[in-house]
Amino acid sequence: MHAKGFSFDYRTGKIVVGSGCVARLGDEIDRLGRERAMLVSGQTVGTTAAVVDPLRAGLGDRLVAEFPETTPAKTLGTALDGLRLAREHDVDVVVAVGGGSTLDTAKTLAALSSHDRSSETADAATVAERAVETGELPVADDGDPLSIVAVPTTLAGADLSDIAGVTLTLDRDADTDGGTRSDADEGPPSGGVGDPRLMPSALFYDADLYRTTPRSVLAASAMNGFDKGVEMLYSPHATPITDGTAARGLRLLASGLGTIREDPMDESRLADVLGGIVNVQYGLAGREGYRASIIHAFGHGFSHGFDVHQGTIHGVVAPHVLRYVFGEIDGRRRLLAEALGRSIDGASDAAVADAVVAAVETVRDDLGLPSRLRDLDGIARADLDDVAAAIHDDSLLDVAPEGIDPDVAAIRTVLDTAW
Repeated sequence: MHAKGFSFDYRTGKIVVGSGCVARLGDEIDRLGRERAMLVSGQTVGTTAAVVDPLRAGLGDRLVAEFPETTPAKTLGTALDGLRLAREHDVDVVVAVGGGSTLDTAKTLAALSSHDRSSETADAATVAERAVETGELPVADDGDPLSIVAVPTTLAGADLSDIAGVTLTLDRDADTDGGTRSDADEGPPSGGVGDPRLMPSALFYDADLYRTTPRSVLAASAMNGFDKGVEMLYSPHATPITDGTAARGLRLLASGLGTIREDPMDESRLADVLGGIVNVQYGLAGREGYRASIIHAFGHGFSHGFDVHQGTIHGVVAPHVLRYVFGEIDGRRRLLAEALGRSIDGASDAAVADAVVAAVETVRDDLGLPSRLRDLDGIARADLDDVAAAIHDDSLLDVAPEGIDPDVAAIRTVLDTAW
C-alpha cells in the first residue's frame, strides 16, 4: 500500500491524559500566552458540578465567562451568540468541554472570530449570514481565530481535528431533528468548516470527567470512536504512521471498552480506553484527506429525521458494512485482525474476515449496544430506501477503501442485512 511513498502533515496541540489532569488547565493557558478563558458546553454538562467545578478550579481567575448553551443541533446562530459573549468579556481562549457537538460549536465560534480580527473580510455576523446563503463558512485568510482548548467527555474520537460540522441557520431554536425524513429534508442544511488553525491548542482527557457522562452516551460514542480506528487502517489515505497509531488504539479499546458498563469503571482499563481513543483518531483529519469512510457514511445516512445516536447506528451497521467490504476487496483484513487481537496464523482469507467481524461484534456487545436496525425506535423498514440514497450521496463514500463504490441497490442490501 505504501510502495509509492507517503506524506503525513498533521499537527496537534498538546495532549494531556490522566485522572485529575484538568487541574493543570491554568498552567497550559499560561504556556499558550492566553489570559482570559471562556467555558463552552451544553446545558447539562455546564451545570454538572462534578464537571465544571474542577474546570473552574483549574482555570482559576483566568475564567471570565461561561457559555453553557451548545446543543446537538450545533447551529451557526449558537456559535455566533457564543462569540458575542466572548467579545463582551475580551476572551482570548475558548475551553470547550463535552461531546462532539460542543467541540464543533467551539470551532465554528473560532472560525467566525477570525473575521472580526481580519482587515480584509466582513464582520462575523455578516459572514454568518452569507454562510447561510452560500453554504460556505471560511476562516479569514489574515484572521486569527480564538484559541481552543478541548476537554472531551465522550469517546466519539473527533477531538484531534481541525474540521467541524455546523447547521447553517441563525435560528438557535430551529427544528433540525425533524421527526420524519420528509420533515428533516425541509430543515436547515448542514455544512462544515475546516482550517489548520482550528486544531485545538491543547486537549485534556480527564478520566474523572468521563465518569460523569451517562453510560449510554459514553457507550454509543465509544463505538463511533472505535470505528474510526477500523477505517483508518483501510483508508486510501492510510500511512505507516496512522497504521501504527490506529492499530495500537484498536487493541487498547477492544480490551478496555467493556469497563464502561461497570460500576465503578476500572481505573486501569479506563486509562487504556483514553489512550486508545487518542491513538485511533491521530491523523484522522490530516492535510491529505479525511480518513473515515464507508462505515461513517452509513452512519450519516441516519443523521436527519431519526433521533438515534450515531454510535448506536455504528454498532448495528459496522459488522454488515465490513462483510460487504471484505466481499469486494481484501480491506487489509489481516492487519485489522492483528490489531483486534485475533489469532489468524494459517487462517484462510474468509476466516480472517470472519474474525474481524466477530471482533467488532464483540466490542458492540461489550458496550451493550443493539445489533439490529429493527430494534431502534423511530426507524421503519420503509425508511431504508431514503437512507440508502442519503448514504450514496454522502461525501465520505468518496474516501471508501480502494475498489469500493457501492450503488444504491448494494447499499440497500447491506441495510436489509442489518435490519
